[in-house]
Amino acid sequence: MAAAVTRRANALRVEAPDGNTESGRASLAADSPVAKRAVDAKDDVWVAADEGEASGSIAGDGNRTPLFRTFKVKGSILHPYRFMILVRLVAIVAFFAWRVKHKNHDGVWLWATSMVADVWFGFSWLLNQLPKLNPVKRVPDLAALADHSGDANLPGIDIFVTTVDPVDEPLLYTVNTILSILATDYPVDKYACYLSDDGGTLVHYEAMIEVANFAVLWVPFCRKYCVEPRSPENYFGMKTQPYAGSMAGEFMRDHRRVRREYDELKVRVDSLSTTIRQRSDAYNSSTKGDGVRATWMADGTQWPGTWIEQVENHRRGQHAGIVQVILGHPSCKPQLGSPASSDNPLDFSNVDTRLPMLVYMSREKRPGYNHQKKAGAMNVMLRVSALLSNAPFVVNFDGDHYINNSQALCAPMCFMLDPRDGQNTAFVQFPQRFDDVDPTDRYANHNRVFFDGTMLSLNGLQGPSYLGTGTMFRRVALYGMEPPRYRAENIKLAGKVNEFGSSTSFINSMPDGAIQERSITPVLVDEALSNDLATLMTCAYEDGSSWGRDVGWVYNIATEDVVTGFRMHRQGWRSMYCSTHCSASPTSTCRPTRSSRCSFWPTTSSPSSGSSQSSSTSRGRSARTSCTSSPS
Repeated sequence: MAAAVTRRANALRVEAPDGNTESGRASLAADSPVAKRAVDAKDDVWVAADEGEASGSIAGDGNRTPLFRTFKVKGSILHPYRFMILVRLVAIVAFFAWRVKHKNHDGVWLWATSMVADVWFGFSWLLNQLPKLNPVKRVPDLAALADHSGDANLPGIDIFVTTVDPVDEPLLYTVNTILSILATDYPVDKYACYLSDDGGTLVHYEAMIEVANFAVLWVPFCRKYCVEPRSPENYFGMKTQPYAGSMAGEFMRDHRRVRREYDELKVRVDSLSTTIRQRSDAYNSSTKGDGVRATWMADGTQWPGTWIEQVENHRRGQHAGIVQVILGHPSCKPQLGSPASSDNPLDFSNVDTRLPMLVYMSREKRPGYNHQKKAGAMNVMLRVSALLSNAPFVVNFDGDHYINNSQALCAPMCFMLDPRDGQNTAFVQFPQRFDDVDPTDRYANHNRVFFDGTMLSLNGLQGPSYLGTGTMFRRVALYGMEPPRYRAENIKLAGKVNEFGSSTSFINSMPDGAIQERSITPVLVDEALSNDLATLMTCAYEDGSSWGRDVGWVYNIATEDVVTGFRMHRQGWRSMYCSTHCSASPTSTCRPTRSSRCSFWPTTSSPSSGSSQSSSTSRGRSARTSCTSSPS
């Protein structure tokens, strides 16, 4: 859709006409289309640039209408700005000419140094200003997407969430991230969520078990009452929880029950470290071993990852790879819940209770290997997901994000599926907005010069840069393939072992992952598949291949995210910037929480975690990644 101990809250924002996921789409289509609302008389900055296309079908494809609208700055604003830039450019050139004509012969070396610096800053200023001569805002039209695709025809999505340490990135943040993803408004059988735990800790795995158990209650509750946001910490932290339905009494009873269950979940999550230690001590004292104190899972087996008391092959930076499917792929047909009873006081008899696929994984780590930090973890997730779900689109979040609006995943699909140039779009980037900022924003915490200036300017060219999070990718673009206009219709992978690695199963999955309309097909996790997954997670798998260079996320550079986007642009792909609209309906006023150690993001505070584990890091910076269905 950062941190002083630095904490930043991010989200995806999509405007919805009301909280109801299905009736919301219908009202978008029938009552007030996004495009019309976006160009009303109140907008004194942006003007529609695609009226002809928006009023009818795309030429050459009579059955398809545009899925997003394009807006440009009004000429009455843009032309004076261009003239001002021209005047400044003339003044800078005149200044340089004066400097050259009046050389300081008594200090030539000092004059030359200052001249080089002035020329460099002038050149940088010019490069920064040129894109701003034609800023473009593109706004997704969820009504058109609903008319065009509907739930049945939406493609599959793999959602990647990365985390490392349950202390630096409080565990409750990750729990809320996953819960908001599981409850999002996207066909349940068409997306899967992957958590990559780069620390290999048992506490993260058992937290996901707790998430899966609580999601059985939380997700149907969200669907029944159309609550927003669907991160429970942020939802229950609101001063008021608006409800527009006709079952206020039942809603309040269910609300109290779910909140009580969530409070109990927080207690259990907060005590996981103590619980695991006590359990491990009990197992270690009851077994006759060699004195090694292992970390034990609840089923009585030793944890293959990092142990509490670290030893050889079970320490940070040295442990086996792990893949655990916590929630399997759901059926394609809705499964209604049970009516209220003494055992289950919540009535879900008219609510679909299915949950999307949830996978925990931790890649193998061994001494002597450069594990490439987050980029390496993302590439492993890309390979593992290819064998488990292989969705054609991938969304990545940091471990402390959450989705603040249930329709957020639909917005980037408007760009990816658009009949004009959607197939040549590699990724959709969302802006970041900071919460808990003073009303005047006296310290420029929102960083609007970058997000509302530079990024919209790049949007008028080949597209914005990849910012490392809050981004939807086309899987085939991550594989290093060229866009459709430059490559053959059928992807040929013969002899590609040196490029993609030695896994035949992974290479054979790549053509299916390139099919834009592909959904997610359930797979049987048998011994053969488990062996393939283990191979894909090994440290040595990428040796001699193009991973980290021409395939996947780029390695060996500090700005790996930006360079990954540049590589796609170099190949001919486009990117899109999903613009924001702040004055949306009540369902879009919520925001997610994202912890980060990026101290350059100015902040105020982020929501408290409500637990002792995260209370020491709960204060800090606050932001959100936003997308919307109408321009500001």
